[in-house]
Amino acid sequence: MAPDDGSGAAPMLEMLGISKAYGTVQANRGVDLTVRRGEILGLLGENGSGKSTLMKILFGMVRPDDGRIVLKGQRVEIRSPADARRAGIGMVHQHFMLAEAMSVLDNVLLGLPGKGAWPDRRAAAEELARASRAYGLDLDPDAAVESLSFGMRQRVEIVKLILGGAELLIMDEPTSNLSAPEVGALLAILRRFAGEGRSVVFISHKLGEVLELCDQVVVLRDGAVAGRRPVAGTDRADLARLMVGRAMPAVPAAPAGPPGPVRLAADSLTTGGPGIALSAVSLDIRAGEVLAVAGIDGNGQTELAEALAGLRPARGRVRLDAEDLTGRGPAARLAAGLAYVPVDRGGTSLVPGMTVAENLALRDVARPPFSRRAWLDGEAFRERARERIAAYGIRCAGPAAPARSLSGGNQQKIVIAREIGRGPRALVAVQPTWGLDPGATRFVQDAIRALRAAGGAILYVSAELEEVLEMGDRVAVLHAGRLSRPVRRAQLDLVRVGLLMAGDRDAWAPEAERLAA
Repeated sequence: MAPDDGSGAAPMLEMLGISKAYGTVQANRGVDLTVRRGEILGLLGENGSGKSTLMKILFGMVRPDDGRIVLKGQRVEIRSPADARRAGIGMVHQHFMLAEAMSVLDNVLLGLPGKGAWPDRRAAAEELARASRAYGLDLDPDAAVESLSFGMRQRVEIVKLILGGAELLIMDEPTSNLSAPEVGALLAILRRFAGEGRSVVFISHKLGEVLELCDQVVVLRDGAVAGRRPVAGTDRADLARLMVGRAMPAVPAAPAGPPGPVRLAADSLTTGGPGIALSAVSLDIRAGEVLAVAGIDGNGQTELAEALAGLRPARGRVRLDAEDLTGRGPAARLAAGLAYVPVDRGGTSLVPGMTVAENLALRDVARPPFSRRAWLDGEAFRERARERIAAYGIRCAGPAAPARSLSGGNQQKIVIAREIGRGPRALVAVQPTWGLDPGATRFVQDAIRALRAAGGAILYVSAELEEVLEMGDRVAVLHAGRLSRPVRRAQLDLVRVGLLMAGDRDAWAPEAERLAA
């Protein structure tokens, strides 16, 4: 049996001796996991440690090679997500399970079995609206999911679980794109949920949230349990050591000397269409500089990045060094030396069904040595992949492995290897460490710092203020499509940054901006 934590509460869930291998890669190695009634259990580990596989086994998406599952005292066979839902298990996945062309309400109805072929849409919309208000998620039942920001889409997934009435919630990085007030509201709801005798498995890389919310913590490393702790008896340093099995190196200092000439510049970028409209956004980033943009998700971050990358029509001008990119499409901007790392690696950055080698070659597939006249050179694909796998530490079974078989951190390494490996003059990166563990986060950030040291100009967009302060040479705030004047990190006023992120009108006053610059 799984170890007893001494709480005395009856187990809601016991996963006993769970093992799963993919070829030569052992994803889970005899894992024991107990979640008690009324308990919130934190599940931690680096990307590739086996967390996602373990939870996919619990939710019926993957069959284990060995082990058993006991739910509420009864052994159960969970062969599919439908079995899991019937058993009272709900899961918010790190990569969303939404029908983007449908409305918020329709997505919620799809996730609620038992409503029949002709559900009462008005009653369902009222139920959704009540739950949305309770969470502070601000969801419009009639909004098309495809028009929502990344963070808003995550909120739809959360509401689906709450309305589904699950007794055990699996929350996979549920707060990655929520604002601080939304995070606080969500944590309060999860506490209330557990207080009613139900249970939560909370997967997060945000150690502060885990320590604030959870009762117990289990850490996986290399597919096995590295340690169990009551939250009351641990701290961030202890959990980080268990996760990575080593001390994290110090963050490297910024390069000495001033940055070079302006490399990437935008003047009065203005957009329309779905999403948040940009309002005359201007910026300039010098060679050897990171401009970090803070802001609560859904305030124009995606629109700004897509306008710079040529993926979204925009009025205004974009320049890279002396080259005017205005009116050019994504391919021309890429050829000019502008790289782009979007936030959604599962749906935008990668083709999950293609191999690691194919994904690494996507940007250059029409050029030698990958393409010779009408023929693709498979060996050239594989040779490039072998080089990048070694250089970027991509953990996979080899160049032929499907991208979808890799952990989130290793998928992001593919994206970084492809974009930065081309030696771009400028990089636009939107939340490039979203959902990554400390080790993978450091790897991605170090790769971006290396590009800066080589003279690259980087726009680094993140909803995490701590990350913005760590990465940015200058920092600006984006709110409701407006960009504040950038401020040197050493001169940053954190109170004012918080006011800007919250949309405080006085903080946007031109005189306040002049004094802060």
